[in-house]
Amino acid sequence: MPASEPRERAPMATEQTFVIVGAGLAGAKAAQTLREEGFAGRIVLIGAETERPYERPPLSKGYLLGKEERAKIYVHDEGWYGENAVELLSGRRVTRLDRSARQVELDDGGRLAYDKLLLATGSSPRRLDLLGADLEGVHYLRTVADSERLRDALRGGGRVVVVGAGWIGLETAAAAWEHGCEVTVVEPRPVPLEAALGPEMGAFFADVHRGHGVEVRLGLAVAGFIGDKHVRAVAVDGGDQIPADAVVVGVGARPETGIAERAGLTVGNGVRVDAALRTSDPSVYAAGDVAEAFHPRFGTHIRVEHWANALNGGPAAARSMLGQEVVYDRLPYFYTDQYDVGMEFSGWFVPGGYDEVVVRGDLRARDFHAFWLAGGHVVAGMHVNRWDEGVAPVQELIRMAAPVDRDRLADPAVPLPDLAKL
Repeated sequence: MPASEPRERAPMATEQTFVIVGAGLAGAKAAQTLREEGFAGRIVLIGAETERPYERPPLSKGYLLGKEERAKIYVHDEGWYGENAVELLSGRRVTRLDRSARQVELDDGGRLAYDKLLLATGSSPRRLDLLGADLEGVHYLRTVADSERLRDALRGGGRVVVVGAGWIGLETAAAAWEHGCEVTVVEPRPVPLEAALGPEMGAFFADVHRGHGVEVRLGLAVAGFIGDKHVRAVAVDGGDQIPADAVVVGVGARPETGIAERAGLTVGNGVRVDAALRTSDPSVYAAGDVAEAFHPRFGTHIRVEHWANALNGGPAAARSMLGQEVVYDRLPYFYTDQYDVGMEFSGWFVPGGYDEVVVRGDLRARDFHAFWLAGGHVVAGMHVNRWDEGVAPVQELIRMAAPVDRDRLADPAVPLPDLAKL
């Protein structure tokens, strides 16, 4: 039986049904955890894509470069869902959540009852409402199909314009360069990654790309796209036109909160949940990109769009659904690979929420740690190509929540674990 078809069986009257809306990494890992934790009831995993659950980081990295096989991106082998009695409904959308009846309505009008529900609907790319935005050759990157279309375009070489110097933009710019394309990055802010890392480390990544021959044009907004059927140029403020055989738009993502909003759940910058990933309805949970979770360490609700949050948040939500005591307090973590730069970051970065950045190591050699300090405390940190030390000691410094000696922090001769000892 194909993975997209449910098992044909009638549930026992006493059997609970857990429904997971969103068949990405968070949803798939939640289903896995439910089974591993001994849940014997019915699990239904509903996904809008026709693919079985897969991981998204390769779509802008190894898979886009042609270095990673398609089979490697999937969360589970094809037979896993049947073997573990997880009903995977692929290519199906939930259109309505009826909380009073504890049912979800599907796009074919059918209804499915639940005892507990997990919203893992993820996010979708923000789209530009500009003249020519619907031309062929204007790409967004979210799905495996998007990645394959973009990879085919990049393999042809030519001129690529990347709109937006966030993580997706810079990773696809690096991939386009490795495919032999002539690459221009256009970003309205004064540095790349300003909202993610601030001006200091944003400038570092600008230098990385310029060092590889990528033209990085900052403080410049896109006005539209020019072409007949296929894009041939990007118009920018001031009247300039940048020739383009392909365009990649990476200007952020929106959480898919529509179902939750229409159902009357509390929604802020995502579906609002507590530290146990419960929504304002005690039978409904949320995890992954769509969840704005209360974080005890930071004392506020935060929404994290990165891979690690889906990887860890899905299982945490599953345990909470089973009635286990859960406090989801993992530090936000993400990573990137661009050219010869490998980076791992931990912490919660807020623009303007720090006093200084302390660099430990050699910035020019691309071998260093960087730490964001507020009131003498480390609030976030990253390493570039320092795999021996990695991100673990960075997380220890953040968790200790105590002032550090900035001079010792900057001194590579002082072991980082020593700094984390109170």
